[in-house]
Amino acid sequence: MHQPKKDAPLRSDALRNRERILRVAMTELTLRPDAPLSGIARKAGVGQGTFYRNFPHREALVLEVYRFETQQVADAAAELLAARAPEQALREWMDRLARFALAKAGLADAIRLVTSAPGGPAKPGPAPVLAAAESLLRANEEAGTIRPGVTADDFFLAIAGLWQIDPREDWQPRAARLLDLVMDGLRAGAPGR
Repeated sequence: MHQPKKDAPLRSDALRNRERILRVAMTELTLRPDAPLSGIARKAGVGQGTFYRNFPHREALVLEVYRFETQQVADAAAELLAARAPEQALREWMDRLARFALAKAGLADAIRLVTSAPGGPAKPGPAPVLAAAESLLRANEEAGTIRPGVTADDFFLAIAGLWQIDPREDWQPRAARLLDLVMDGLRAGAPGR
């Protein structure tokens, strides 16, 4: 008798394994940019075969962790806009962006390690995060809560100071103050004020 294939649960398990590997890798690579892949696989609770089927080499893992985390930050914009007023959504998203940028500073070192080699892969671009910022800015502009005409490029230039904060310090209060200043600047000249 022919047994039906159980592809759906396998795909679901494979997806959970992949996401677990990415989450563990994010933590480990943030702490130690040259963390051994075998240790990441072990902490993720997957065998070497599963690990290397998903990520055949360090470069693939590091770049996918970056893409995965970037997409998580980008996706948060739509989630926040669905659940909050535009102004509150923008400010909360700015905090998430700061946590990604500063709490994950070690990942930047891991990315530099894999993308700086001659003939190595290029660093993935920030397109999803730029699009997320743009959607938050447009929602706020339509609500009259920020000055009109601010672009995602303007926004990222305004918050560029985030990347000057030392992530090894107690960076949260300083980042919050900086982002509050940026938010106040975005509100200045808003038609709804």
